[in-house]
Amino acid sequence: MKYLLSCILIIVFSCSCKQGSNSGKETKPVRDTSISVTNAFTPKFLDSTDLETFLQSRQLHDSIASRLREFYAKRNYQYAWFTDSGFVEYGQGFSEMLNNYLAYSKDSTLFDEELHSLIDSFSLNEHSARPAGEFIKTELLLSTQFFRYAHRVYEGRNGLDQKDLGWFIPKKKVDPVAVLDSMISVKSSSFESYEPLNPQYNLLKNELIKYYKVQDELDSLKPIALLNKKDILDSSKNINLKKHLLLLGDLSAQAAEIKDGDSVTVALKRFQNRHGLSPTGIVNQATAQRINQPSDSRIKQMLINLERLKWVPLQPSSDYLLVNIPEFRLHAFDNGEYIWSMKVVVGTDANSTVIFSGNLKYVVFSPYWNVPRSILKKEILPGISRNKNYLAEHNMEWNGGNVRQKPGPRNSLGLVKFLFPNSYNIYLHDTPSKSLFSESKRAFSHGCIRLDKPTELASFLLRNDSSWNSEKIAQAMNAGKEKYVTLKETIPVFIGYFTCWVDQAGVLNFRDDIYGHDKKMAEKLFIKD
Repeated sequence: MKYLLSCILIIVFSCSCKQGSNSGKETKPVRDTSISVTNAFTPKFLDSTDLETFLQSRQLHDSIASRLREFYAKRNYQYAWFTDSGFVEYGQGFSEMLNNYLAYSKDSTLFDEELHSLIDSFSLNEHSARPAGEFIKTELLLSTQFFRYAHRVYEGRNGLDQKDLGWFIPKKKVDPVAVLDSMISVKSSSFESYEPLNPQYNLLKNELIKYYKVQDELDSLKPIALLNKKDILDSSKNINLKKHLLLLGDLSAQAAEIKDGDSVTVALKRFQNRHGLSPTGIVNQATAQRINQPSDSRIKQMLINLERLKWVPLQPSSDYLLVNIPEFRLHAFDNGEYIWSMKVVVGTDANSTVIFSGNLKYVVFSPYWNVPRSILKKEILPGISRNKNYLAEHNMEWNGGNVRQKPGPRNSLGLVKFLFPNSYNIYLHDTPSKSLFSESKRAFSHGCIRLDKPTELASFLLRNDSSWNSEKIAQAMNAGKEKYVTLKETIPVFIGYFTCWVDQAGVLNFRDDIYGHDKKMAEKLFIKD
């Protein structure tokens, strides 16, 4: 998943801007009087009373008002959006960025008709005769709108409680005042490239915009019927399928002109791959269901995942691991750069894997499996009551008042596990049940994450430790004696939940909402707050 946790600006100050709340006594911002007409970005300055009059007349939320006071005090009340030559170019850039957001998000709550009209009325060449009050109003409305936009886009919608939605990765912290200061300082006409947003956000946003463009055409097409390989190769029977695949981006316009069905088969397999299906090259029930998915539901799915991307923390510049639960894959990053991924098995719906983050600290070779109390009660004790040799037959033993499984190839954790201490008792581990990795949907565990290629992960984690090589790793995995290895540096692990994203090849992917998190979020997201 391309740069799922990266960001250009690293803004680490905390802010609280949840609308409708008061965070206590406000600290008066410090005014930077070292800025004057002689050294300022612009000779145009506000009076502090202009700001207070504006705040009183607009009855803004305390968080917005405090940010306006802080922002202008830091710049000694010099204008941010005007110079003596008129409206600045980056002001138009922000206006366009805001309009783009309104268009793709369908979030009309950020539309300000008054500001929109004022911006349209200003031009770089016709400004000298404008009343001073219009400059002040436009200046302050623009800054107000930026802070409203920043809260909405950089931090997320109101009324969405992350924990209630099953998301326990700490939300990134952004200081909107520092962000606006940084954006203004570069004087770029394109604010977008300097936004404190995950690059995956803009990649997915651009795919959403593409989807809007073909939505009406997609909705006008007839549903796809089941098609076997012979039907798909028949140009008289694959016409409707070709239309769908062309609009969805899996079939190029040039390939669509070719009469033989080979290009359609290739495009269909591409569609199946990016939807997590086996690339059979036939339209079976699962494939037809996804091709016929209503466009409105796909758009909502993208909007839900865009909202999640507002929360994600900044990308570590060091190594890190990312598990995307609906994708059933783990992705490894070396110094922030993607290097490889592997299949994983995650928790069942009843034993869902928790969405959280931690720091991987230990590699445990030839591990014991300390049977959780819930499994002991539901499975082990009933087994013992039926068969007195149950423990011996399963390579288990009593350990105090608990049961554990001894190291070895039959151990439920396989030959190695990877620990990042957490309160959910979730970790990564090998497994003797290799056949499950051939399934396209891999939600079979009690909550922990089983790895398809554990040796590859162990080699990655220990590659900079001269005391370990592939031979020693293999020996430790098969030693039959538990051995803990403490990593020299902990490695961040993110267990995320994204049902659509743009992959390393720039391809839009979709997956099923296996735990119902999308459904629960949709109930809260697609209402006016």
